Amino acid sequence: MRAGLALLAALVLAALAAPFAAAALGHDPFLPDLFNRFAPPSAQHPLGTDELGRDLLLRLLEGARVSLAVGLLAALAATLIGTLVGLMAAWRGGFWDAVLMRLADGLLALPALPLLVILAALDPAVLGLPRGEATADILRIAVLLAAFGWVGVARLVRATALSVLARDFVRAARALGVSEGRVLWRHVLPELAAPIAIATALAVGGAVLAESTLSFLGLGIAPPAPSWGNMLANAQELVFQAPLAALWPGLAILLTVLGCNLVADGVARRR
Repeated sequence: MRAGLALLAALVLAALAAPFAAAALGHDPFLPDLFNRFAPPSAQHPLGTDELGRDLLLRLLEGARVSLAVGLLAALAATLIGTLVGLMAAWRGGFWDAVLMRLADGLLALPALPLLVILAALDPAVLGLPRGEATADILRIAVLLAAFGWVGVARLVRATALSVLARDFVRAARALGVSEGRVLWRHVLPELAAPIAIATALAVGGAVLAESTLSFLGLGIAPPAPSWGNMLANAQELVFQAPLAALWPGLAILLTVLGCNLVADGVARRR
């Protein structure tokens, strides 16, 4: 778990340090330099340059800001929605449980990736969002991922909450006249902390991977804003000419997903 937290912390710090790294190196990660295409690693360009002469290290750090932002926003939104739905289903039971879980089952039965591709291909103007803005793209992709990502969290929270609500200390609290809100807040939610933490950690890695897939297909973050996915897409046709351009974003995605999985596994072992 510590290794995963250290890895994720290093990635977040690297993303936050992107503006300072650009100032220190004296390069603009968005400005092409066609006379310096595919430059090898050097003191001026620690990881070399891409097909447009832009510094790969700075593009990688800027891409971390975008990809991690999408991952965190989508994971937090999916976790919040899933927790509320699962808790409501377990607490209310009966009609509400049947309706909410059938909705979850219906979404779970849908082919998520093809639907994400179709929805991501919609013109942002149709959704009332501006075209070509990184912030709008981040919000659009995060909303799409959260719309499909809450289902697993909801089922996990419901199963755990049903188990907790059936325990003797919850029955005793209700027998003593404790309000339902206090029962949920003081007795049920603390027992859900570990499963929610595990689901959130896995959701971050899954969202980063999904955003990279959509951006690789040209349906996610639109250039010139960098993300690890569109950096891979730009490098795919030049992988033999400039393999480092594809290596670094791929390695960043791998390390992010690995860090999330290590954190989730560590939380599960501590339960």
